[in-house]
Amino acid sequence: MRLVFGLVLLVGVGLAGFAVYMARGYIGEYETALVREREARDLMVSVTDIYVAAVPLRYGQVLAPEHVKLVKFPENALPEGVFHDEKSLFPDDNGKHRVVLRAIEPNEPLLASKITQPGQEAGVAAFLTAGMRAFTIHVDVTSGVSGFLNPGDRVDVFWSGSISNQGITKLIQSSVKIIGINQSADQDRLSSSVARTVTVEVTPEQVAALAQAQATGKLSLALVGALDTTAVSDIQVNQRTLLGIPETVIIEEVAPEICYQTVRRGSEVERIEVPCSN
Repeated sequence: MRLVFGLVLLVGVGLAGFAVYMARGYIGEYETALVREREARDLMVSVTDIYVAAVPLRYGQVLAPEHVKLVKFPENALPEGVFHDEKSLFPDDNGKHRVVLRAIEPNEPLLASKITQPGQEAGVAAFLTAGMRAFTIHVDVTSGVSGFLNPGDRVDVFWSGSISNQGITKLIQSSVKIIGINQSADQDRLSSSVARTVTVEVTPEQVAALAQAQATGKLSLALVGALDTTAVSDIQVNQRTLLGIPETVIIEEVAPEICYQTVRRGSEVERIEVPCSN
């Protein structure tokens, strides 16, 4: 009897210990899962629906509903100018379409800066900032930085001409934006053809200055680096400064002032030199 009681007691203690062990394991797994859930919740971000490209889009292509798709995008990383609904992207305005201005790759967000307004074509006017004007400069291989210019680049504009029979080159406009090359506004063009005309974005006042400069001399362009923010001061070079010839200063000698006094001696009149008074 005692042996049976001892065996029962031993089995009971073992079962109790096993139950405690299982309970501790279950509680530990539950706490671990709870911690992971809290960490995952902290990592979660708010998302919103935006339209992205479903296929590669290129300059001049008419945008259609089958070219786009709606995806989830983090709200804290939204670029400026995205489209959230189909009505804003494809408004019902008598069939007026949008045209692609810049290359857009699949899954890239559609931005207002990369497509035209409804009914607007992909011309130079689509790239003009409010209040700005487009002005075309005639260039050649040497004055147009050969084939290295593309829409979106910035250039310094130099004028070369003659003033008082002396050749001179002067910086007249600094870091103006190019919006067209050879009647094309495609900012993703890959051709390296030599520019014959370059269209720049300038203010109305700058248009007048460039028109006068182009009519009275030759305009040359200098490409500005993409990351260059250096402020360029007034630059002017003539033949003498180019060759290091000092300016000739002509000093005119001023003859001393001579004063005379008329003296009458009888019937004779005589002029005699006297000190000049102030």
